[in-house]
Amino acid sequence: MFKILVVEDDKDLNRGVCSFLNKSGYEATGCLGAEDAYDLMYKATFDCIVSDIMMPGIDGFEFVKTVRSLNEDIPILFMTARDDFEAKQRGFRVGIDDYMIKPIDLDELFLRIGALLRRSKIASSRRIEVGGFVMDADERTAILDGEEIPLTQREFDLLYKLLSYPKKAFTRQQLMDEFWDVDTRASTRTVDVYMTKLRGKLANCTSFEIQTVHGLGYKAVLK
Repeated sequence: MFKILVVEDDKDLNRGVCSFLNKSGYEATGCLGAEDAYDLMYKATFDCIVSDIMMPGIDGFEFVKTVRSLNEDIPILFMTARDDFEAKQRGFRVGIDDYMIKPIDLDELFLRIGALLRRSKIASSRRIEVGGFVMDADERTAILDGEEIPLTQREFDLLYKLLSYPKKAFTRQQLMDEFWDVDTRASTRTVDVYMTKLRGKLANCTSFEIQTVHGLGYKAVLK
């Protein structure tokens, strides 16, 4: 059974999230702040962390930085009332994997945790293999049927993200938040340009396709 650590100073929300996750097949443990989380992590191994940002004492950003210095692979999801670009950008920079805005839809949280846990298995090997297509995050290579496909760093990161969460749709803004600098002047339509380039470079790939989700963004669908 996967163990989830919930770090949230709102006692009612903490209790509600843990109760829901426990009923959904996970083993959830709640704590009200980073210091308590450190103690729990010293005593037990967790498979995923769900954390608030605004907490007394050590905030979510500093908490994630500390966790990442000790564990590069554990999935971390921010669950926060902060809906500003700066907070999202800073969160991804310190090492989170996903970001949800309060009030939280618990069913969506369940789905996202499941996706993160699947993603963590990929992260441990740092490779994605889909049919004849292989991406190696350490080597920064993309190989299709034995031949390397030249990808820029941003093209590689975007494609790796989509293939890490097959069938999951990402909005243009989500991708901008993660892969573009906070002070960029580019519009979200820049994402469209990159997806067009990726589709062109992967025209001969029959293992998956990058689909447009109209009015939303993009997703990778395996064939």
